Amino acid sequence: MTIVLVGAPGAGKTTVGAELADLLGKSFVDVDARIEEVVGKPVAEIFADDGEARFRALEESATLELLETGEVVSLGGGAVMNPRIREALAGHDVIWLEVSIRQASRRVGLNTVRPLSLGNIRGRLIELLRERTPVYEAVSTTRVNTDRSNPKRIAAELAETRRQP
Repeated sequence: MTIVLVGAPGAGKTTVGAELADLLGKSFVDVDARIEEVVGKPVAEIFADDGEARFRALEESATLELLETGEVVSLGGGAVMNPRIREALAGHDVIWLEVSIRQASRRVGLNTVRPLSLGNIRGRLIELLRERTPVYEAVSTTRVNTDRSNPKRIAAELAETRRQP
């Protein structure tokens, strides 16, 4: 069973995922990083040069492949909107890292390589969360709010519950 982290941009999926994998002795793969590796350019450039449809096709392919690894995988924030990905998540340990608009805005605003970095970050996050929150709820087996806790603590708590029989 693969451990999958989902959530909005800025929730901490990559940071918590890498720490969790380390604690569990597993490999960590960020889907966006895998896509960048395969395509040879950053996600923001893929969006700008090739369009969102091309990125989503690459995301679907990479995600479906990585779900078969049994490792720790971080999905892009919008991956759960793809019906094939949602269906493939069934039977996996899906952790929703929940984050407030305020915290996500602060975190995403500091990272200029994200597709959200263009335009009104807060407004875009509000729109995305309105659309995606019900889907995150539907696909997740665990829900953790990341607003007030540091990534190492969150990963340690998640690792502890996954080590229990």
